[in-house]
Parts: sequence; C-alpha cells; structure tokens
Amino acid sequence: MPDAPPGLFLGQSDKPEVLLWNRANRHGIVAGATGTGKTVTLQIMAQGFSEAGVPVFCADVKGDLSGISQPGAPNEKLLARAAGMNLTLVPKAAPTVFWDLYGQKGHPIRTTVSEIGPLLMARMLDLNDVQEGVLTVAFHVADKEGLLLLDLDDLRSVLTYVSENAARIGREVGNVAPASVAAIQRSLLQLEQQGGKAFFGEPALKLEDMIRVGLDGRGQVNVLDSTRLMGSPRLYAAFLLWLLSELFEQLPEVGDPEKPRLVFFFDEAHLLFRDAPKALLEKVEQVVRLIRSKGVGVYFVTQNPADIPDSVLAQLGNRIQHALRAYTPAEQRGLKSASDSFRANPAFDTTEAIQALGTGEAVVSVLDEKGAPTVVQRTLIRPPDSRLGPATDPERAAIMANSPVKGVYDTMVDRESAEEILAARHARTQAETERVEAVEKAAAPRETTRSRAPAEPRAPRRSNRQTPMEALTKSVLRTAGSTLTREILRGVLGGLRRR
Repeated sequence: MPDAPPGLFLGQSDKPEVLLWNRANRHGIVAGATGTGKTVTLQIMAQGFSEAGVPVFCADVKGDLSGISQPGAPNEKLLARAAGMNLTLVPKAAPTVFWDLYGQKGHPIRTTVSEIGPLLMARMLDLNDVQEGVLTVAFHVADKEGLLLLDLDDLRSVLTYVSENAARIGREVGNVAPASVAAIQRSLLQLEQQGGKAFFGEPALKLEDMIRVGLDGRGQVNVLDSTRLMGSPRLYAAFLLWLLSELFEQLPEVGDPEKPRLVFFFDEAHLLFRDAPKALLEKVEQVVRLIRSKGVGVYFVTQNPADIPDSVLAQLGNRIQHALRAYTPAEQRGLKSASDSFRANPAFDTTEAIQALGTGEAVVSVLDEKGAPTVVQRTLIRPPDSRLGPATDPERAAIMANSPVKGVYDTMVDRESAEEILAARHARTQAETERVEAVEKAAAPRETTRSRAPAEPRAPRRSNRQTPMEALTKSVLRTAGSTLTREILRGVLGGLRRR
C-alpha cells in the first residue's frame, strides 16, 4: 500500500490520490454515466471511512452495494490493478446494518408525521402552494390542540377535523377550502398505496443506532435498501433530506474535527432536486452548508454534476468524476460544466479526459491541507476489499440476525395519538348530545287526549230574502191595515165632536 496516506486512499494517478480525513466533512460528489464505476467508488469510500472509525450511511439503489457486507474474492484483473498501485488486497467485509423503509430487506425505518413536518410532507404528496398552505394549517391546529401526529391515519383524522371546523379555524388562521382538504386526502391515499404508510409510526429511528463505532474501532456501515423505494422517488428524496435535517438538528457543533463523525452518501441525488420548490432547495442548501460544522460529510452520487443546483454544488469540495458521454447538446453542456468545475491540469484537457475515461477510472480533485482544491488528476480507482456484487438473501438474513438493532424496530407500536383523541372526543360529544335530547324529551309536558262530545247539529239558518208573492201579500195586508185603522179613528173622533 502507498506510504501511510493520512486519509482515504482513492486510487493512483502519478501519485496516490488521498481524501484527507480532516477535509472529508467538506462534502463531495461522485458523478458519472451508468456503468462507469460510481457504485464501486462509493463502496470503496464507505469501507475506507468505516476502517477509520467513521460511521457511514448510504443508499443501495440497485442492490449491488450490499456486497460490502461480505469479504471480497478478487480476480486476476483486480489483483493486477492492486499490484500496480503497490496495494495488497485483504478480503474483508465491513460491519454492516441493513435498513429498509418497508421492513423487507432490512430493519424498518420509521419516523412520525410531526417530525417530517409540513414542508417535506407536501413534497412527498406533490401538493401545490394552496394545498401546502392547508397542510400547514392542519399541522398548526394539531400542535395547538395537542393532537399528536404519528402516522398517516392521524394526519387524515386531523384533516377531517379541520374540514369540519373550517369556519372557526378559518377565522383564526385563514381560509381552509374543503376542496384542498379533499385533494390532500387523495394524495395521502396514493402515498399509502405506494407503501408510504409503513414509514410513519413508532418506534421512530434513533440516530445513535446509526452512528455506532464497534469495539474493533470500525464505524458501522448503514445500507438502506432502496430497490423498491426508488419506485416512489419523492418519498426517497424526502426521507433522505429528513435524515440530513435530523442530523443537523440533533448533533452538536464540533467545527472541523480530525475526521468526520458520520459520512452520508446520497445516491441518485438528482431526484432530490427534480421539480423541487424553492423553499425545499433553500432548505437543502442550508443543511449542506451548515451540517459541515456538525462533523457530517455529505457526498452526492449522480450521473451528471449539472443535476445539482449551483448553490449546492459550490459547497462540494471533493470531486470524483467518472466518464460522461456527450451526444446531445444538453449532455455537452453538462460535460463542459463538469470539466469547468475542476482546477485545470496543464498536462491534459479535462473535457477530453472525462470522455475518454474507462470503467474504474476517474478524474479526481480533493481538498488539500489548506482547504484548496488540488489540480485535477486522471486516476485509476483502487479495488475494494469487500465483494463486488450483491449479497445473497441467506447472507443478508445472517447479517440481520446478528444486527445490534435486532428486535428494536421490527414491531410497530400504536399508542394514543390524534386519531384516537379525535375519535374519543367525537364519541363524548355524541353521548352528550344523546343525553341532552333524552332529558329534554323527559321534561316536555305530555300530550293529553281530551274526549269531546259530538256537537249537536245546528238548525239551518233561514234566509231573510222574500219571494215576490210574500212581498205582495205583505204589501196588501199593510195597505188594508192602514185603511182600516184610519176609518176606526175617524169614527171615534167624529163621535167625540158631536158631543
């Protein structure tokens, strides 16, 4: 092996190319087209950090990285390459713990909805700005009313509660449209159908179970099986960003340590930035910029550096670039961007060198003792000590059976949270309503039935109208009566006068 490099030996150019331990927390990038050796470089770096006592977290997108858990069996080609570097290969496995969000090919990883927060949850659910605002209101209401958000059922219950009380809540924090709530509920259903429900719940992951150093002084290599997770790219990207954020929030400041406390490899990094809203990009930039002082090194693994925004790319001091192909104008622009990011070497043209690289070769530039990037060098990457290729299912099962976290996360725990609290509250309200109705019914006067005698039929009223015959008869009688009366009076008065 080359004379005791003070860091991670990456490979051989005209000199040993070494990533210094005290500059490893300045972040980096491993880039290159498919099939050019990125995964092997990632494996070499992960095992190298582990041997130095630095825990590692990395995502295994294709399943090949699981071979780090098994001793290597180098062929003649790899042995010849090692001999050319004055390197003795010692087949050795790294201390590995397998993780899997779905709990199938590793220990389950869970977190709570509250820890994810509205920003990353909106990213997972692919919400627009209005829907993200309603989701933020739901988180606010849950926090204000003591509704613990652990899993998706809790979030679904809180959203229903917000919708049912939209008028009251709207007066306090702004309008809550039922249509937006319904859209979020549909997105939750889609996330659940993609297997996202398994990710939310308890027991939640404790970071100390990842940041372990064994009794032999080697750091634990945490391999996240992402073969299924890649089918939900937003969930994958949001999960890894959440993990970075948790590291940033929980780890204390250490400045620039002699070696990192943890190295984090973010494979298929372009998924994090694809169609990402501005707020999310700002959060990524902030975490990458500040987590360095927590002793955490972040290494993005992607096909082209152009996949990463310039604001983040500027934070990456250690660069390993495998071959790039440039057939289209967009690829040519990416190639130029990649070559321009290196400190030029007068011995060769970087752009041409990147296109001419073979498998297992890269152009490399790392930070020196002063923190300045070294001149780019065309480098032959060293062979790994562990297996090239995936571990078998029985080998994976044996590793998990002897895992230090065996049994810690395997069984989900469902304690009282928002769903149960709101259900109990609804049951109490319903019971109180039924009790009040029963009391009111009992206190109301009873309706008495009164027996009434049937009323006697009234005689029909006689009409006051007279027929013509009745009117004539009455007129004749009145006239006769008047005449008779006058004759009688004359007779009486006449007799009185004679006397």
